[in-house]
Amino acid sequence: MINMDFSRRVVVRSQEQDWVPSPAGGVMRKPLAREEAERGHATSVVRYEPGATFKRHEHPLGEEILVLEGVFSDETGDYPAGTYLRNPPGSGHAPFSKDGCTLLVKLHQFHERDTATVRIDTNSQPWLPGIGGLEVMPLHEFEHEHVALVKWPAREVFQPHRHFGGEEIFVLSGEFCDEHGRYPAGTWIRSPHMSQHHPFVDTETVIWVKTGHLPLTQAQ
Repeated sequence: MINMDFSRRVVVRSQEQDWVPSPAGGVMRKPLAREEAERGHATSVVRYEPGATFKRHEHPLGEEILVLEGVFSDETGDYPAGTYLRNPPGSGHAPFSKDGCTLLVKLHQFHERDTATVRIDTNSQPWLPGIGGLEVMPLHEFEHEHVALVKWPAREVFQPHRHFGGEEIFVLSGEFCDEHGRYPAGTWIRSPHMSQHHPFVDTETVIWVKTGHLPLTQAQ
């Protein structure tokens, strides 16, 4: 198991990790959290080399993807960088990439009643005004879970706050900061239920963020 204690705060700078092979030739991974090898809960950065394919497989508890670079494809279409995908529980596909791509992938983490199929090109979606100078692009919500992109203008400081149901962040560009450290692009941060921080940025920064989805256990 990797980073499966949801009561602990986890920070992984994926740019500093080595790629490890997957069962499919030409598909490499950087595991961020994993329950078991090739099954159960998993969060990873995944790279498809040009021409790489992955055999058809099912998603018993769903699959969530954010395309970071290149074009990701399956039998439903071609999805360029910036595409957000949700494949609901019970779905399946045979993915590939003609010219290569890099993805943030989350497996086996949906509620069984969260059955929406989502395909959003974030390059063409409007940003909405958020708190202070923030801009927000909502991507999905189900009960307490909320997923969005958040754009922080340079020198923005947000109020200290707690995370009911936890918070997960992947830094897409710029550098996200709080009192615990500084996190460049490619950093994954998972903070437990009712944890608190005081975030800020020095330069314009965009993050993918998910809240309200982690076990309701108090941080130790």
